[in-house]
Amino acid sequence: MLALLSPAKSLDYESPLPTRKATQPRMLADSERLIDVMREKSPAEISALMGISDDLGHLNAQRYHTFSTPFTRRNARPAALAFAGDVYQGMAARERFDERDWTEANKTLRILSGLYGVLRPLDLIQPYRLEMGTRLATVRGTNLYDWWGESASEVLASDLAESP
Repeated sequence: MLALLSPAKSLDYESPLPTRKATQPRMLADSERLIDVMREKSPAEISALMGISDDLGHLNAQRYHTFSTPFTRRNARPAALAFAGDVYQGMAARERFDERDWTEANKTLRILSGLYGVLRPLDLIQPYRLEMGTRLATVRGTNLYDWWGESASEVLASDLAESP
């Protein structure tokens, strides 16, 4: 069984991390190509594309320009601890999970991300905003569902086959 979550717009890159465990995003090469597309956009274009304020457009343009690999615990944090929306607060993993819980969550929980494709809870991510429903024209189509397409489906199918 797999549980599939959406990412959150609210992020937390400040609070202490309750685990030292971390994994690398499995679709990071595609994320880097998508970052290249977003780096070509001006802050105003980002604001218009996502329907966000000018301040958020500037913030996200800066995030795309500072995005760098490899991901380490110094420049990224586990996805389930970076997202701070209602679902993640309700899960209270920061307060409740022990090391075994993190291992199990990494086997059974997935996050569908516009920038990273399919994430596990412990996959390291850098701050971003790019919702899956964004109508972003790329060489793969007119939106991020086209961008991730079959590759995300294949990762989820494989994870489901391997899940406990």
